Amino acid sequence: MLCTPISVLLFDGFEPLDVFGPVEVLGDLEDCKLSYFSFSGGLVGCRQGFRVETEPFAEVPSGGILLLPGGMGTRPLSSNAVWIENLQLLVEDAQTVLSVCTGSALLAAASCLEKRRATTNKRSWAWATSFGHEVFWQPRARWVADGKFWTASGVSAGTDMALAFVRERCGRQKAAAIAERMEYTANENADDDPFAVRI
Repeated sequence: MLCTPISVLLFDGFEPLDVFGPVEVLGDLEDCKLSYFSFSGGLVGCRQGFRVETEPFAEVPSGGILLLPGGMGTRPLSSNAVWIENLQLLVEDAQTVLSVCTGSALLAAASCLEKRRATTNKRSWAWATSFGHEVFWQPRARWVADGKFWTASGVSAGTDMALAFVRERCGRQKAAAIAERMEYTANENADDDPFAVRI
């Protein structure tokens, strides 16, 4: 059974389903502690208006899982050199990195996805894929796993990615039990992407 700290990185303007879809899945893993972090700590607000209490980046435990959502807040962060530098350090210390939606654009801006396959929100494809010199962006993919990086397409794809991650690390039975509890029909085929973009 997977047993490791799970650190959720938040910022103003994050997309809530990018966070709480995967959190709904990962929160069912025994002995896994979920914690929420932001650059300076304190309350962080999403696009829909509610706020989450966070701890500062300096408190993120090393060797765990990072979950990085997307959302409109990724736009200003992509050019925030200090934030991006801190993200690089967190990624280096992480065992696994899960990103959803335009969270992968931030990873690419931090040069974390060079020479790796990745995907992102198809509605923001042109903007998100403008980052990274040698990222192998996948235009048809619900999610992509490459090394320690798992990247999901837009918003709801994060839930499918999280269930795929659980299937790989904890077994099909555990993932199926989580999906059943959620009353969720999982897309188990990463290539089945109805929102694929044409290049």
